[in-house]
Amino acid sequence: MAHFMSSVRDRIEKRAAYNRTVREIRNMPLDVALDLDIYPGDAEKIAYHAVYGR
Repeated sequence: MAHFMSSVRDRIEKRAAYNRTVREIRNMPLDVALDLDIYPGDAEKIAYHAVYGR
């Protein structure tokens, strides 16, 4: 049971990190994003890779 709860907690934390990362990329000023070679339309893909590593 403890392992199950740990797994659920881990998934919740990762999802929160994913949502936070997407939000931060979308809210980044366009000139900063372009300087970092980030296209805001790819926010979900970038966040997924950053959080889940896939």
